[in-house]
Amino acid sequence: MLGDQISTDQNATDRPWLNSDAEPLIRIRGVTKKFGEFVAVNNVDLDIHQGELFCLLGGSGCGKTTLLRMLAGFEVPTSGQILIDGNDMSDVPPYERPTNMMFQNYALFPHMSVEKNIAFGLQQDKLPKDEIEDRIHAILKLVELQDYKKRKPQQLSGGQRQRVALARALVKEPKLLLLDEPLGALDKKLREQTQFELANIQDQVGITFVVVTHDQEEAMTLSTRIAVMDKGEFIQIGSPTEIYEFPENRFVADFIGSANILEGQIVEDSADHVQVLTDIGELNIEHSQPVQKGAQVWVALRPEKIHLSAEAPSEPQPNQSKGIVEDIGYLGNSSIYKIRLESGRIIDVTAPNQIRPKSRSHGITWEDTVYLTWDPSSVMLLNK
Repeated sequence: MLGDQISTDQNATDRPWLNSDAEPLIRIRGVTKKFGEFVAVNNVDLDIHQGELFCLLGGSGCGKTTLLRMLAGFEVPTSGQILIDGNDMSDVPPYERPTNMMFQNYALFPHMSVEKNIAFGLQQDKLPKDEIEDRIHAILKLVELQDYKKRKPQQLSGGQRQRVALARALVKEPKLLLLDEPLGALDKKLREQTQFELANIQDQVGITFVVVTHDQEEAMTLSTRIAVMDKGEFIQIGSPTEIYEFPENRFVADFIGSANILEGQIVEDSADHVQVLTDIGELNIEHSQPVQKGAQVWVALRPEKIHLSAEAPSEPQPNQSKGIVEDIGYLGNSSIYKIRLESGRIIDVTAPNQIRPKSRSHGITWEDTVYLTWDPSSVMLLNK
């Protein structure tokens, strides 16, 4: 029963993927999918554990939806193996897999009420009437739609329809729920609100979710782990913090959030830091990996990690630069400044608008001379 799967004492810090003895719910081994000569998914390996909310993240055509459809059984791998709960899915049709899928357009029956939409799959499985009623009551309470069970889909808001689709997918108690751009049909504000609702529901039921999305913020908010995909391959797999703060390459640093990416050369390798010469000066970076003096490298600096000031530092110090404000983007809670440095390079800096201004004209503005500083720990040294 659904209620039996709800965990009231789930340890939010538990990370089974770090436990070599933990048995994954999903094993993907050497999976490739070709459509003619086009390789949509290229020889990927992946383990996903029970209770994870795992996101496949990437741009259009990266292979994320194809991989999701192979998990569901709607596509067959050209080569490789997919196991769910230890069972090889090679010859298992979609309707016999321990999975359910929630589509982007929700695919609700317009002529059926909320409760009948949710009950449809259970009735197809010929479950006893009493059990169907109990499950519907429990799932409606979970998604907070008890008062809407008699309404038709067209009488609901976008967020309510999304919850009906989620309830219909969860009520069958799959071991694995697959979600294809589940929030894509919602407007921005509702999507942000629903991200937390979806994560809370997943936490309560304890069912493994695999979500496909192209929205970096959505993946960061929802997931326990993210697989960043490009050209049918995994570029990096990790927690949201690992992906954002410790990207392994330029692609991930640039794709997740914003980053100023610079090319440089190692000029010093000390015990606790490296020094990299770039076109904005010498950068001190906390030591994080083996490097060789003289090596060409790439570094990344997030705009929000840079301190912006109209006052010059009291004395010269590492990791500082000077420039002119060329453009400003006001976003309400923060502002984006485009600073043209003395070298000619433009650097993005993000600053929070923490205090409401006393007048319409205030603070740093266009053509001002400004000074940039940042901590050595904020600069990311990239592998490639």
